Amino acid sequence: MDSRQLRYFAAIHEHGSLSRAAEHVNVATSALSHHLSNLEDHLGTQLFVRRPRGLVPTAAGQRLYEHARGILRSMEAAEQDLRGEARDIVGEISVGMAHSAVRAIGLTLIETVLRDYPRLKLTLSESLSGSTLVHLMASEVDLAVVYNPPQDSALRTQPILEERMVCVGRPELIGDTTAPITFEELLDLPIILLKQGLSARALMDDVNLLKKLEARARLNLNSVSAISGALKAGLGCAIGTSLFMHDQLQTGELAARPIIEPELSRTLYICELAERPATFALERVRGMILQMTLNAISRGDWDAKAAS
Repeated sequence: MDSRQLRYFAAIHEHGSLSRAAEHVNVATSALSHHLSNLEDHLGTQLFVRRPRGLVPTAAGQRLYEHARGILRSMEAAEQDLRGEARDIVGEISVGMAHSAVRAIGLTLIETVLRDYPRLKLTLSESLSGSTLVHLMASEVDLAVVYNPPQDSALRTQPILEERMVCVGRPELIGDTTAPITFEELLDLPIILLKQGLSARALMDDVNLLKKLEARARLNLNSVSAISGALKAGLGCAIGTSLFMHDQLQTGELAARPIIEPELSRTLYICELAERPATFALERVRGMILQMTLNAISRGDWDAKAAS
């Protein structure tokens, strides 16, 4: 296979028909059909099922598209990177961030890119940590800023900070006090967990304690907004950080109590694919994220400590 075949194949997959794909890549429909037949012969498998309304990828076609998307993205990044000068940051960088990271440094990152790097196109997405890692592994984002990623040889990870977890809820539910609450006392409260695949692990470092919380949880929700509404309605309490519900904690609508015996913490990492070479743009964005995080900690905007 060569890059042209992959581009043609990806266009067919994305447009669902030979005619629309041919128009997109600016070649004749017959030529595109010929390339597809040659590719299927070369791989020894059918990539699309022909239907009256277009082409539907087979399982093999879907797998090839996942590979092709990552390969073409890397090729495009390499071309953009090497066409520009080292000091002239150009290209596209997509960053997936956990909710807390977006809240603490997201706006600063956007403003800095717009002001200092006009030729850099930044895409910033907020999602649960598990979902963000899925997007990274599928090459849909270039950098993932997530909590407690699993050990995986496909990932290059760097710890950024450590956050202490607190119990957040209405004062009448968790107690109108800032005194610590023990983990055993916490288990007697109606617990709401943010849970979606791998992101459940992002709640804390200790997997055994997490299993106890999951067993006692009253609700498992996949939405930060839903948890926020449930907390304000007094439906339960959540394990989070002081940054999670900062505005409501400031007004007194919600209270936060440190968790002890044991203390709970989680670690934020910046992750990228180990096999993908870094571009000038990726290195610069990664560096900005690291520095902005340290700045937020030193200013007191992020109640955390830098990872050792």
